[in-house]
Amino acid sequence: MEITQPPPARPAPGAALEARGLRVTTHGRVRVDDVSFTVGAGRVVGLLGPNGAGKTTSLRALLGLVAPDAGEALVLGRRYRDLPSPARRVGAVLDAGGLHPSRTGRQHLRIAAARAHVPAARVEEVLAEVGMSADADRRAGSYSLGMAQRVAVAAALLAEPRVLVLDEPANGLDPAGTHWLLGRLRAFADAGGAVLLSSHLLADVARVADDVVVLDRGRVTAALPTADALAASGGRLEDFYLGLAGTSSDRTGVRR
Repeated sequence: MEITQPPPARPAPGAALEARGLRVTTHGRVRVDDVSFTVGAGRVVGLLGPNGAGKTTSLRALLGLVAPDAGEALVLGRRYRDLPSPARRVGAVLDAGGLHPSRTGRQHLRIAAARAHVPAARVEEVLAEVGMSADADRRAGSYSLGMAQRVAVAAALLAEPRVLVLDEPANGLDPAGTHWLLGRLRAFADAGGAVLLSSHLLADVARVADDVVVLDRGRVTAALPTADALAASGGRLEDFYLGLAGTSSDRTGVRR
């Protein structure tokens, strides 16, 4: 029996990132199932959920790193792989540990700049912006987690993209670094950019996000403006999050 697929749905008006009925199965396990949400230009959206909820899988699907079994993952109205010069449109932080340990931070950024056809002078600008100029010639293998994270953020900003997709970008940052990062994300969105921020740090999300999407066991359990979530929980995003059925702070899962 031949299975026909419906024609692709049009992207939502103004959507910079869009998941539509996304289903991803890896190694025989359903990681996300019927996940839908949008991130509009000028918005920061916090993607929340316990370990194994499907947050990272959703980000990877949007970035074309895993193929969905059903649904669509769109960036600026197209699949990531169909974007012209995707590095100039989307900046991502998925794994600060992805730096090559024998390369310096400056070398890592110069390689990224060459691949994205970005002028080399931009490397020095982003190093200064993330506070890594003084340590840029140290090998990444000697970096703390926070230092590696700063270089990863610098790489995401390097090509001055329109969209940022970030998985736990504040992980390892000290309070000053976190304060800078949240301010930078807010300014990025206020200038018309779109940010999808996956984080376990609910207080940080409450400070910067316009909207929140909560995943649990691979499904969306809530998607609403942050102000509405705070109003429903006495001003504490943590209380809203923990109050959702099926979401527990001490539950671990197999999905990622």
